[in-house]
Amino acid sequence: MKRLLDIVGGLAGCVFFAPILAIVAVLIKIEDGGPVFFRQLRIGKGGKPIYIWKLRSMVLNAEEIKKQLEAENQHAEGVTFKMKRDPRITKVGRWIRKLSLDEAPQVWSVLKGDMALVGPRPPVPQEVQKYNSFELRRLTVKPGLTCLWQIGGRSDIDFSGQVRLDLQYIYSESIWKDIKILFLTIPAVLMGRGAY
Repeated sequence: MKRLLDIVGGLAGCVFFAPILAIVAVLIKIEDGGPVFFRQLRIGKGGKPIYIWKLRSMVLNAEEIKKQLEAENQHAEGVTFKMKRDPRITKVGRWIRKLSLDEAPQVWSVLKGDMALVGPRPPVPQEVQKYNSFELRRLTVKPGLTCLWQIGGRSDIDFSGQVRLDLQYIYSESIWKDIKILFLTIPAVLMGRGAY
């Protein structure tokens, strides 16, 4: 049932997002002439490496600049990196992140089966290297486009809170909970709370 929901929802997402992505792609290209899409290595279920696609929301040398910004990380535990006014984010990037449009291309990962519509967000390898055995439990299910902490505060929730909510989801996973989270994602995205 979950896979069926992913396929139906993924196809619907492709149809819905296609015209929006076309407009955003033009705006990204106009702003700095760089590539529209950004491919990134993430860690999926069972520690399997997967590649996800995003609309590029940062400057071209974002990873180099990040090294200079490590001391300004607002997630005190240091596993994840978040800044409210991250200077690497472009003008277009700021509003597509607020509406989570930068994540829309990941619908393709859902259709491929690397991701689900609902599940813990896929972490980057550098974060997983810092996980303890308790935190590694996040990798026991497919990563998702949205999750409990995405609808409950997004980046305002620290890493420990994200882990707690992800494990709460995993231990009580059901198709009805997935449908509820998907519906609650809409107002969470539109309000933009904790998106940066």
